[in-house]
Amino acid sequence: MEYINIFIKSAFIDNMVFTFFFGMCSYLAVSKTVKTAVGLGAAVIFVLVITIPINYLLEEFVLKEGALTWMGDEYATMDLSFLSFIMFIAVIASIVQLVEMLVEKFSPALYGALGIFLPLIAVNCAILGAALFMQQKQFANIGEATVYGLGSGFGWFIAIVLIAAIREKIKYSHIPGPLKGVGMAFILTGLMGLAFLGFLGFEL
Repeated sequence: MEYINIFIKSAFIDNMVFTFFFGMCSYLAVSKTVKTAVGLGAAVIFVLVITIPINYLLEEFVLKEGALTWMGDEYATMDLSFLSFIMFIAVIASIVQLVEMLVEKFSPALYGALGIFLPLIAVNCAILGAALFMQQKQFANIGEATVYGLGSGFGWFIAIVLIAAIREKIKYSHIPGPLKGVGMAFILTGLMGLAFLGFLGFEL
């Protein structure tokens, strides 16, 4: 039940896009077609599912105060939490590099469509934000941290696929000139964010 609660909350209630507006640069730029949105969304899920557990282990056994007690009592008071940003970003960048190589090898068309935004997952604030939220939430075990990463990635995936589907549908609609493109995307994102507030009632 706790895992279900974490997944629902991270995917729908604390949605990275509609609640915190994290990852907006790639969310807006790659959401012009559903195909590219699905590809980038799947890549974000993969990166989060891999990096959140790794960063959880780093936090528990290396970074936080007293985490190094397994090395000896003399390390009991050592606090390396000031290295969190550097370590988390290093892990994220490594996994993103792996994803980039896999996409380039197995789906060259998607790799070309995503362009610069695939390697930019490494600096996507939704990825780092999830790691920092994981650190803040202090999950009881690595399973909870993994489910949180999966839920956060799934929430971002839903957000970018939904906006891409809507943008494809309204492409040929009559929209005032100043609102075409990013302007309409911002309006739609705001409305979808308000709609996602309805999920507050699903918190267990």
